[in-house]
Parts: sequence; C-alpha cells; structure tokens
Amino acid sequence: MSDSTFTTDQDREAGFGDYFALLKPRVMSLVVFTAFVGMLVAPAPINPFVGLVAILFIAIGGGASGALNMWWDADIDAKMKRTLKRPTVTGKVTPDEAKVLGFALSGLSVIMLFLATNWVAAALLAFTIFFYVVIYTMWLKRWTPQNIVIGGAAGAFPPMIGWAAATGDVTLASVLMFALTFAWTPPHFWALALFVKNDYANADVPMLTVTHGRRVTRNHILGYTIVLAAVAIGLGLTSIGGPAYMAVAVAMNAWFIKGAVDIWRRDDADSEADNHLTERKFFKFSLLYLFLHFGMLLVEHTLMRFGLGGW
Repeated sequence: MSDSTFTTDQDREAGFGDYFALLKPRVMSLVVFTAFVGMLVAPAPINPFVGLVAILFIAIGGGASGALNMWWDADIDAKMKRTLKRPTVTGKVTPDEAKVLGFALSGLSVIMLFLATNWVAAALLAFTIFFYVVIYTMWLKRWTPQNIVIGGAAGAFPPMIGWAAATGDVTLASVLMFALTFAWTPPHFWALALFVKNDYANADVPMLTVTHGRRVTRNHILGYTIVLAAVAIGLGLTSIGGPAYMAVAVAMNAWFIKGAVDIWRRDDADSEADNHLTERKFFKFSLLYLFLHFGMLLVEHTLMRFGLGGW
C-alpha cells in the first residue's frame, strides 16, 4: 500500500494524541473493563499490583491490535466517513509507522503479561492479537459478510484473559463471559451497518447490509439477539451470577429483544429517517447493554464477599 493513496496533512508533526488514536482508545476501554471484570470475579484472588500490571498490558495488547488494523485498513478507511479522521488517513501517522508501533506493542504486551501472570493469559492475549489482525482484518473483513460474526471473537477474549491472569485456567464461567461479548457483537455492529451502509459499500467491504440487503440483516439481528439473551441468562446461572445479575439481565434482554423486533418489523417502504432512528436507538442501547451485564457481575461479586450474593 502506497502512502500516496491517502490524504496528507503534514502541517504539523504527529503528537502524542495522534499515536494514542492509533490504539483505538474507545475500543480499548471496553477491553480494559471486561478484562478487569473477568479478573475480579475469578475465584482466585490476585495481588492488586500484579492485577494492575496485567490490565495495563492487556490494554496495550488491545491497542496494538488497533494500530495494526489501521495499518492494514488505511486504504479503505480513507473511503469511509466515520474513519476519515484516523491518523493513518490524515497522514499525521503513516501506515508503516502504525505497523511498527503495532508489532512492537504486541510483543511487549504478550511478554510482559507472561512475566507478570502466567502462560495461559499470555497465550490468550497473543491469540487475540493474531485473530483480530490476521483472521479478521486481513482475511475475513474483505472476504465474507460473516466477517463481524467470526471476527467478533477477538473482542470477546479480554474477560477470559483477565480470568486466566488470576487463575491460570479457563472455565465455563469465563467461556460464557466470552460468549456474551461474542453473541453481542453481530447485532451491535449490524445495527451500525444499517445506518452507515454507504460507508461499507463505498469501501467495498462485504458487510451483510451490502451483500444481502437490509431485510436479511434485520433477520440476522433478531436471530443473534435471541441467542444473546440465552447466553446472558445462562451466565447468570453460573458461580459468578446471582439474583441481582439475573434481574438486570432479564430486563435488559427483554428490552433488547423488543428493539430487535422493532428493527425486524421495518421494511424498505418505511422512511429512511424512521429506520435510522430505530437502528440508532438499538445501537446506543447495545453499548449500555454490555456495560450493565459486566457491571452486574461486579455487583454480584461484591455482594458475595459480604455473604449476600450468588445462588
């Protein structure tokens, strides 16, 4: 990929903020939060300093994935409105600089997580980076409309990594935390894709909305939302769940399913403005959905410490 493909803006040198933007801080915040929850609700206590170090390098690993994603996707990012301000598009940071930073931070994060915790957590982090960069970014994203379904696994690993950092193993509870984020990703991103469809079409990315249309996408959103509800309820029945989590999960999933049904009932005869309003509401609620589910796991964990939570 040639740097001449992209818009250049060399009026000023790249600053710290430009390099930090490569790490996709908004995505990193989700990585940090879910990894933190996975670590805290694990049955094995972890030294607070070790836990802090582990979270730091899990975050750096997630940021490294973002930098490598911007390196590889700089050409299509230049064609989409929502990614036009990325530093690899504006020219403040070149794709090659993003690549070097991404690989350096990847190696650093995996090695340091291994030294701070254990090989299971480090191996999961290494696989997460590989999966996001190679399997999703380089392969699936430009090849199949199921890109976000399979690729969603990359964003679902952090709670498993946090759990493994504390325990050194993988259990049903940590797998279900993974499954919660994994099943949440398709309806979350497809709702976004419904109101930014032209972005993906302009960039020739085979998102489901582009390859199969809005009706099929709506059907898929409803189907995955039902699967997601089952996973969320199942997680509440494990050792890290309890009545408080379950009450919130039931209410949130009932509302989420209703939102998916509202999207499913739409058709192309409805006004585009009405469609976009429904989809935007669903997308925004999906952000709160994941935060509250993981937040309630923390609440249950706190209640259990005082003998009040759990089953």
